[in-house]
Amino acid sequence: MGIALIWCLALILIKWITSKRRGAISYDSSDQTALYIRMLGDVRVRSRAGFETDRRGSHPYIDFRIFHSNSEIEVSVSARNVRRLLSFQRYLRSSRFFRGITVPNSSNILDDDYNGQAKCMLEKVGNWNFDIFLFDRLTNGNSLVSLTFHLFNLHGLIEHFQLDTMKLRRFLVMVQEDYHSQNPYHNAVHAADVTQAMHCYLKEPKLSKSLTPWDVLLSLIAAATHDLDHPGVNQPFLIKTNHYLATLYKNTSVLENHHWRSAVGLLRESGLFAHMSLENRQLMESQIGDLILATDISQQNEYLSMFRSHLDRGDLCLENANHRHFILQMALKCADICNPCRTWELSKQWSEKVTEEFFHQGDIEKKYHLGVSPLCDRQTETIANIQIGFMTYLVEPLFGEWARFSNTRLSQTMLGHLGLNKASWKGVQREQSGSGDDVDATFEEMDSDILPQEPRLS
Repeated sequence: MGIALIWCLALILIKWITSKRRGAISYDSSDQTALYIRMLGDVRVRSRAGFETDRRGSHPYIDFRIFHSNSEIEVSVSARNVRRLLSFQRYLRSSRFFRGITVPNSSNILDDDYNGQAKCMLEKVGNWNFDIFLFDRLTNGNSLVSLTFHLFNLHGLIEHFQLDTMKLRRFLVMVQEDYHSQNPYHNAVHAADVTQAMHCYLKEPKLSKSLTPWDVLLSLIAAATHDLDHPGVNQPFLIKTNHYLATLYKNTSVLENHHWRSAVGLLRESGLFAHMSLENRQLMESQIGDLILATDISQQNEYLSMFRSHLDRGDLCLENANHRHFILQMALKCADICNPCRTWELSKQWSEKVTEEFFHQGDIEKKYHLGVSPLCDRQTETIANIQIGFMTYLVEPLFGEWARFSNTRLSQTMLGHLGLNKASWKGVQREQSGSGDDVDATFEEMDSDILPQEPRLS
């Protein structure tokens, strides 16, 4: 018994010493940047803010406390080699897996047997009143995987491109996992919502008769991945904290470049298009990048001016591949900011979520004296003010031009919802300021005929 006890104490001491020092960096070190570099290899985080993060995630929210567990040392060499290929989000999951730890609230992503209500909703996936929040609940948080896989099948892409369905599902699972569920707005549900909107636009007469399977493939992949690995903060935040992504992309379309490169990484890792020629794969990656980079809101006026000029001249020819690609860029831009064009019930939820994300960034900026970014101060801003400005300066101009290009029932429905929602927020604004009646007179007088009604989903 005495010898056994001595051996146990010796092992505990060795384990304690090992956990305290790996290489030249102490696991108890307050130098979080050095610790991150030590644990993740090539990643270089350069932040002068020097704060410890409030929640787990990728950039810049990294919870270094996960590295303090002694059990991490017991991970096998093979496990460490595997996780070097993973994004930060999937690294966390794999480390738990190799330690035999069950991830709480696992979502059974590969389970195809979702209930009848979700299947019923997918039959109406082309309806503009599609409730993505309900669909996400019915699919146990797997709306992006379920919806995008269904759309690939619906558009005949699996058969046309001879895709391996297991590789496709694996790719979509990796995409969904690399969105940060902690983000109130920029998460996988937003990506699913944008993908569903993109599908609605692809069905529009001018597009449906002109687009090739290649165009549809690029559009759906770009929509599903357009905010991949979004950190929940905006580009100015990354720049003023000297984040390594800002340095990498020279302070230009930082997030959009990161989303695109992340998507390319997952495409290659999944091997989904490994059977295609290298030339076609490179073309696909480049064109997906063109679509995702177009969603940079700072480039809004440039794209809108080009779109308006084409419409004024009437020279858009969808038989031209370059013109089709430009229209797909505009379609993705519309899909990305279409929330104010949804029904009030859906639009209001999105407005609350994006404002919560803005305010969370503002809270961090205040806490670490970084200077609060515009729209991010919960003490001076309101949801109503933010949404009215967003609709006036960004959404209305874009969707007005889209309606010129595609003057259909869907376009009129979107503009109708946009007008009603703006009037509703103005009513909220007046109520909060205590000036005037609760209901906007304009809202009362608007003709209900402006909103063609689609069958409501049960």
